Amino acid sequence: QVQLVESGGGLVQPGGSLTLSCAASGTAARSFVMSWYRQRPEKEREFVASISPITGQTPYANSVKGRFTISRDNDKNTLFLQMNNLAPEDTAVYYCKAILGGTVYWGKGVLVTVSS
Repeated sequence: QVQLVESGGGLVQPGGSLTLSCAASGTAARSFVMSWYRQRPEKEREFVASISPITGQTPYANSVKGRFTISRDNDKNTLFLQMNNLAPEDTAVYYCKAILGGTVYWGKGVLVTVSS
């Protein structure tokens, strides 16, 4: 059973930065395709960024490109999302997602609030 636990959320002022972490259990975590999604208030869950375990490619949603950076530490089975120049529209619950062998796993999410 794979478990994903997000952390690092909180309240930040516009223009500020936060780094989210997602700790993944399981020895095969380094083989996962891992992604960040978010659900803004009264919106559907949307893709933010992902990282391939094979190619290292990191596609981003247009809304965060140039501001957010996804990375992973395979030795620590941890996924990161560095978020810079945050704006109120980035306020959302951020979710970690992992896919392995066609099975999808989700974390419970972490709240990020951008407000002055």
